[in-house]
Amino acid sequence: MSLSEIDQPTETASSDQMTASDHSSSQIARMKTSLEAQQKAFQNQPNPSLQQRRKWLKTLKEGLKKHQKALVDAINRDFEGRAETESLLAEFMPSLSTIDYCCKHLAKWMKPSKRHVAITLQPASAKVVYQPLGVVGIVVPWNYPLFLAIGPLATALAAGNRAMIKMSEFTPATSRLFAEMIADIFPADLVTVVNGEADVGAAFTALPFDHILFTGSTQVGKHVMTAAAKNLTPVTLELGGKSPVIIDEDFPMQEVAERVCYGKSMNAGQTCVAPDYVLVKQQRKEEFVEAYLKAFSNMHPSVNDSQHYTAIINERQHQRLLSHIEDAKSKGAEIRVGNNEEITDGSRRLPPHLILNATEDMSVMQEEIFGPLLPIIGVDSIDEA
Repeated sequence: MSLSEIDQPTETASSDQMTASDHSSSQIARMKTSLEAQQKAFQNQPNPSLQQRRKWLKTLKEGLKKHQKALVDAINRDFEGRAETESLLAEFMPSLSTIDYCCKHLAKWMKPSKRHVAITLQPASAKVVYQPLGVVGIVVPWNYPLFLAIGPLATALAAGNRAMIKMSEFTPATSRLFAEMIADIFPADLVTVVNGEADVGAAFTALPFDHILFTGSTQVGKHVMTAAAKNLTPVTLELGGKSPVIIDEDFPMQEVAERVCYGKSMNAGQTCVAPDYVLVKQQRKEEFVEAYLKAFSNMHPSVNDSQHYTAIINERQHQRLLSHIEDAKSKGAEIRVGNNEEITDGSRRLPPHLILNATEDMSVMQEEIFGPLLPIIGVDSIDEA
């Protein structure tokens, strides 16, 4: 083999890296230009009328309806298996209802609110006049890439703001299509979408927005708030965490199992408010496990090749969940798998894994699970729970 043949891969990799770096730099430069354009547009129209805001919301709703099928297909490609019914139920329905809700209540929200004035200041009057902030930065996670973009966008527009949206790099098909949809229905100085890798996301949160809305992990949320603090930008953080379920001893077990199973199976548990672990009286623990497995079997008789059960978003997240299972096994946990099913279809679909005898030193009890793993912990009383 010649020296030139040995060197060739290295030169190609270096070129690719430079191309990726150049692309990120270009994205970051465009972000700054977009922000300046939106700030200028806001200064020219600092308090849009009720009619203008409703027109924006109507345009957003019409755009969603027009692109519904394409967006469902894009989300399915990103997950390599996202149930269509879940995309409609958990992405489109709440997106459309949020827009409708904003339109319905907008006039009331915009109305000045009277305030009491102390007798020493009489005969003065006081009121709160609600005004837009300016340009809002919205950072969207991968688990519900449509609804968690539309929800914040609809409320930002309802409040008379302009918006820049950073979509997740883990949902590239959805992010590209969403950017095309927004560009098709809104001028860039009103709403614009930014796509790019983590370095673009970091640069995005460092921009001097008038407000930032971030949905994602606590770890990343700390970086977002740190970056925003340098510009004194106020931040709304919607972060993940542990969401326990406490089962009262008198509650019908089949009913609670069906409810918990539905919430945990939606999007394969990749939801920040999905049940994270269950606290149940010791004598009812096995009853719950059996009821849960029965409920899941009724909802999803088979996970292999299923079009109705969502896959884990990517291999990194899939391996993270499998490592939780192995860690729990190594520390003495008993694992009960939904339908006793082993996945053989080559997908990242993961049936529910009920983890019995979970202890605090297991990683599954230390971190947000964000998947179809459910520790079951027996307690002797509600006070202990």
